[in-house]
Amino acid sequence: MLLEKIKTPGLSHLSYLIGSQGKAAVIDPRRDCEIYLERARAEGLEITHIFETHRNEDLITGSPVLAKMTGARVLHGPNPADEVVFADTAREGDVFEIGKIRVEVLETPGHTDDHLAFVFHDDDYPEGPVGVFTGDALFVGDVGRTDFYPERAREVAGLLYDSLQKICALGDQTIIYPAHGAGSVCGSEMADREFSTIGHERRNNPRLRIADRDEFIKAKVEEHHYQPPYFRLMERLNLEGANAAPRVMRPRLLGLEDLGESGADHLVDVREPLAYAAGHMQGAVCLPVGMIPAFAGWFISEGDTIALIASEEDELAQAMAHLVRIGLDNIVGGYVGVIPAAAQGKAMQSIAMIDTEEVARRLAEDSEDWTLLDVRALDERQQGSIDESEHVYVGELNTRWKELDRDLHYTLMCASGMRASVAAGWLASQGFKHLDVYLGSMGAWTNAQG
Repeated sequence: MLLEKIKTPGLSHLSYLIGSQGKAAVIDPRRDCEIYLERARAEGLEITHIFETHRNEDLITGSPVLAKMTGARVLHGPNPADEVVFADTAREGDVFEIGKIRVEVLETPGHTDDHLAFVFHDDDYPEGPVGVFTGDALFVGDVGRTDFYPERAREVAGLLYDSLQKICALGDQTIIYPAHGAGSVCGSEMADREFSTIGHERRNNPRLRIADRDEFIKAKVEEHHYQPPYFRLMERLNLEGANAAPRVMRPRLLGLEDLGESGADHLVDVREPLAYAAGHMQGAVCLPVGMIPAFAGWFISEGDTIALIASEEDELAQAMAHLVRIGLDNIVGGYVGVIPAAAQGKAMQSIAMIDTEEVARRLAEDSEDWTLLDVRALDERQQGSIDESEHVYVGELNTRWKELDRDLHYTLMCASGMRASVAAGWLASQGFKHLDVYLGSMGAWTNAQG
C-alpha cells in the first residue's frame, strides 16, 4: 500500500498519490502532472481515479491532462460555479475502491461550494478511517478561507463550520492530508509542518477550538484576505480544463540583442532583491524566484509576454515552472548575465537600500516630499506599524500606483524588505524615479525599539 505526498514549492501545494494491488488514485494533481504517472508506474500501479477536493483558486489543476494520459476517471464535487467539463460529480457517501483502499466522499462546502473531503480507509483495519484528504477545508493549524462569496459571507462561514464538525467526527486517530502547507495564500496561520491528526487539530488549531458556531462565523467574517487578479484565470481554467504544461520547462536562452528585440510585455528579473537593487535593466520588475507564485499574478495578466532575467539557467527553469503552474506561460525566453551586459555598455538602474537610522532621520524631518510606504498585508499592519507611514498592499500597487505622485520620494517597507523590493521594482517600471527600500523594514524597526 502506498501513500505519497507530492509538494509543489512556492505554491505550497500538496497533492497525493495513493495505491494498492496494482491500482492508484491521485488527489488534487498540479498542471505539470507527468510526475504522478512516473511515480505510479515505478510502483507497478495504474492510475484509475483522480479526486479533486475543490476548484482551486491559486493553481491550475492537472486533472484533465492526467485523465487523458491514463484513462482515469476524474471526480469533482457538486455545486460548482459552472460545469466542470472534464469531471464526473461525486456526492456524499459515494465509495471508490482502490485495491484494498476504500475512499469515501464527504461533502464539505464552505471554502468553496463544491468542496469535498475524501476519507481513506484500509480494509484490513476497519475500526475507523486511517486518514482524510481535507483539501482547503482543514489545514495544519488553520482552516480554509471563506471570502470567495462576499455576498454570502456569514452563510459560507457557517457551512465551513458544519463541514469541519463532520470531518472532526471521523475520530482523533484520523491523519489529515491538506491541499496546502505553510506559505500558501489559502490560509494565513498554517503551522510550519505538514503532518497532524484530527485529535491534535481539535486540541490546538485556533479555529477548531471555537466551539460556538456564531463565534466561528464572526471570526471568519472578520478575516481579511487578498484575491490576486489571476484567481479569476484559475477559476475559469479549472472549469474548462487547461492545456498541458510545456514538455520542456526551461525557456529559450536569449542573447542581449535578442532580449532587446523580444518586445516582451514584461521584463521579469528573478534574482534576489539585493542583486536587483544593485543593478537591473531599465523597465525590469523585481520578482525573486521564490516570490513568483505569490505575486506574479498581481502584475502579469493572461496572454502577456514575459522575458526572464536571472543569475543562472536553473533560476530560469524554476521561474518558468512557477509561472506555468499559474497559467502565465507565454514566456519568450530567458537571459543570464546582467554584469556582462553592463560590461557591454547596457544602461542599468539601481534602487538604494537605507537603514533604520536613515528612516528615523527622515521621519523626524517630516518632509512633505517624502513618504514611508508600508506594503504589508492589512492584518500585519494591524499588529504593529510605524505611525507616520502610509499603507498600500504590495499586490494592489498593480493599479493603485496611479494614486501616487511620480515626483515624490517613496521609501518602501514591509516585514523584512523582500516585498518592499517587489513594490519598488514595480514602481520603477512605471516611471517612478525617487525610490529606495528600507532594508530590514518592520523587523529592523522593532529590534531598534528594544
